[in-house]
Amino acid sequence: MPHRTLSFEEVADYLHLRPEDIQRLLKTADMPHTMRGDRPVFLRGDIDAWASCRILGLPDRRLAAFHEQSTTQVRRIREEDALMPELLRTEYIKLDVASRTKSAVIRDMVDFAATTGRVYDPKALLASVQEREELCSTALPGGMALLHARHHEEYCFDGSFLLLGRTIAGIPFGAQDGGLTRLFFMLCCQDDRIHLHTLARLCLMASKTDLLAQLWHAPDSDSAHAILGECEQTTLLGKKHEEAEMET
Repeated sequence: MPHRTLSFEEVADYLHLRPEDIQRLLKTADMPHTMRGDRPVFLRGDIDAWASCRILGLPDRRLAAFHEQSTTQVRRIREEDALMPELLRTEYIKLDVASRTKSAVIRDMVDFAATTGRVYDPKALLASVQEREELCSTALPGGMALLHARHHEEYCFDGSFLLLGRTIAGIPFGAQDGGLTRLFFMLCCQDDRIHLHTLARLCLMASKTDLLAQLWHAPDSDSAHAILGECEQTTLLGKKHEEAEMET
């Protein structure tokens, strides 16, 4: 529930961070909270929005560190490190989205999500995605946006899944580099632990590989699906090589 309160220990677990990281963020990052006596408490809905905005703006080194921490936490609930094979199906990729405006592409991506039969309330999802975009744009430099709901509830979706839409023309979507956006991921995560981890994974893939350039030129959904799987594996292998080097 978005209005559920989290304790200090619960928010550390929720964000895949150590208690000392939460202490630092309370002092340096305007982390939303209220005080009950001498203990901070956190509204989950506020933390969701704050965390997603923060992940999208992390520099590479800190993004990699967050991804490493979230990987460790997510291993508690799933064995495989790779997310793409489970979350993204070929039929969840559409490379000819006709939208030409920001509002239209949000609506069209929510409609696309609804065609899966896994969205329980498309109208509520549309309103929540629009509300999330009003906080700060989910568009990143390079032409990718990571659409997702403002609030994450386990009863919103049938399981967790991911969609990709590529528009025919670029759309002004608020990217910090001023560029146009053509690649629109839609994150529909039933499990909130998977949601933040998936955000970090996609950001890291875009940073560590030529994912975006390849997807811009993918001829069909099968090719795009393969590209995502290959770039994810490259990212994971790179992380393992870095870990091995640190151990030697």
